[in-house]
Amino acid sequence: MIAYVNGIIDDIAGDNVVVDVGGVGMNVKISADTAARLPGIGETVRLYTYMSVREDAIWLYGFLSRNDLEIFKKCITVSGIGPKGALSILSVLDADSLRFAIAMGDARAIAKAPGVGQKTAERLILELKGKLDFDDGMIGREAAGYETAHPAAGDTPQKKEAVEALVALGYAQAEAVKAVNSIEGIEEMDSGAVLKAALKYLF
Repeated sequence: MIAYVNGIIDDIAGDNVVVDVGGVGMNVKISADTAARLPGIGETVRLYTYMSVREDAIWLYGFLSRNDLEIFKKCITVSGIGPKGALSILSVLDADSLRFAIAMGDARAIAKAPGVGQKTAERLILELKGKLDFDDGMIGREAAGYETAHPAAGDTPQKKEAVEALVALGYAQAEAVKAVNSIEGIEEMDSGAVLKAALKYLF
C-alpha cells in the first residue's frame, strides 16, 4: 500500500493531479478543496494517499493532510458512499467543515455534494456521528461565524478571491483552480493582479 507520494506537480486537471515521483508520473485523484490548496505546477507536494483496488482499475486518492485522509476513509465505510462519493463531499466541505456538519446534523450542507442526496447525507451523519472526535477548537469556529457549507477556495486571500471571481464569471471550479495554480509569484500579487493573470491563462 502506498502511504503517500512526494514529488513535483506536473499537471492539475479537474479532479486529478499528476505528481512526478523520481521520473514516474503518478495519477492521483483529488477533491476540489485539495486542488485549490495545492502549490503551483513545478512545485513540490506531498499527498497522503488511499489506494482503491477494483477488478478494472487501481486508483490513488490524495490529500494534503492525514486529517483529510482519515475523514475520507471514515466516509467510505458508510453504506452507499464509495471513494468517488467521499471525494465529492470533500470537494464542497473540507475535513473540519464536514466534521462540524456531522456534529450539528447538517445533512443539507453535506447533500450539496454532487451525487449525494439528502438520504445519503442523513445516513452518513447517523453512522459517523459517534465515530468522530469533535474538539473544542472546531466548535469555536461556529462562534467565529464559520460557514459550514462554504468550502475553502485557496490557501491565501488573493488566491481564494481570484477563484471565487472566476467562478462568478462562469468558469468551472476546477478550471478556475487550475488557472490560479498556474500563476508564479502569487504571494507577491494582490487579488486583482491574480485575477488578471488567471484570465490571461484562460484566454
